[in-house]
Amino acid sequence: MTERKIRTKLVHDGIRRSQYGEMAEAMFLTQGFVYPSAEAAEARFLASGDDEFIYARYGNPTTRMFEDRMAAIEGTEDAFACASGMAAINGALTCQVTAGDHIVAARQMFGSCLHVLKVLQGFGVSVTLVDGTQLDEWRAAMRPETKICFFESVSNPGLEVIDIAGVAKIAHEGGASVVVDNAFASPIFSRAVELGADVIVYSATKHIDGGGRVLGGVVCGTKEFVRGPLEMYLKHTGGAMSPFHAWVLLNGLQTLDLRVRAQAGNAAAVAAAVAGHEKLARTVYPGLMDHPQHGLAMDQMGSGGTMLALDLKGGKEAAFRFLNALQIVSISNNLGDAKSIATHPATTTHKNLSDEERAAIKITPGLVRISMGIEDGSDLVADIRQALDAV
Repeated sequence: MTERKIRTKLVHDGIRRSQYGEMAEAMFLTQGFVYPSAEAAEARFLASGDDEFIYARYGNPTTRMFEDRMAAIEGTEDAFACASGMAAINGALTCQVTAGDHIVAARQMFGSCLHVLKVLQGFGVSVTLVDGTQLDEWRAAMRPETKICFFESVSNPGLEVIDIAGVAKIAHEGGASVVVDNAFASPIFSRAVELGADVIVYSATKHIDGGGRVLGGVVCGTKEFVRGPLEMYLKHTGGAMSPFHAWVLLNGLQTLDLRVRAQAGNAAAVAAAVAGHEKLARTVYPGLMDHPQHGLAMDQMGSGGTMLALDLKGGKEAAFRFLNALQIVSISNNLGDAKSIATHPATTTHKNLSDEERAAIKITPGLVRISMGIEDGSDLVADIRQALDAV
């Protein structure tokens, strides 16, 4: 049989059916497992098979279904499901470094990711932040002790697109691994493995769930990495995913392709409709021709994605008037939902950065990040236009 397409994998891959032959994925709400004998318990602790489990912090049948499906659609050998996106980021980075090691990371990044890097610095890991869009800065920052190059493939919230293949070439020449936070791209627009990424991380809370219901994260990579240093770190530090959350996310995956493509279509329509509006200093969307990395976005993702940013003239006051005038788009700090969401990063997700740090990654007082949902596109265009008129 030929290789299954991604939409088929999203529905079928990874399913483990019990003796009852259930149609829907089963939810195994158990933290422990019974062994038929003391000898069997000893043998399982020595080496567990693919369908043998010890403790939910190590693995669970429902969680394993989610991991197998994520690995299948991402094109990696294995995956490990985590309690949240940040648990996944923390695990993917921390399991690879010790005191004296060095990480090069893009400064255009979610505030909590930057905080994890600060925590690692406190344990003796040195970190160099670079402009992720400039390959020369990546190259200049590399050292003999560099272990990881880390970045968001599309930055939060500035929507700068990082050249995965370009950074991977520099990293691999220096003996470092490439860890990519791919949350904004989503698995649907991901070519991270093909482009050279070694470890791909998702906040499953975002597009993968798509309904604003549960927290989750996942790390995808080689079996050697996932079942080696990553699993060893996560199973002992407690970052494992709940089986209930894994079951919710499995159901979310079934409609992921349909949702994300609809969301990206809405984002493109809204961006085109408001670009050049008199109330806006900038309309930031990788699918627009004037985006600095438009060509890279099209080559790397084949789409402008589901996110856009509007930088309002008049700063925070104008941004708040715009947000408060929205009728369909909700004000929240999440993203990737079926419902459209608007966020003011300077006062919420990135509020803990200094003014200088925010300025360095183009988070202005007037910047609003919008995660497009699956509502009717014409309704969304009308809502955003009327909110701009109210500023």
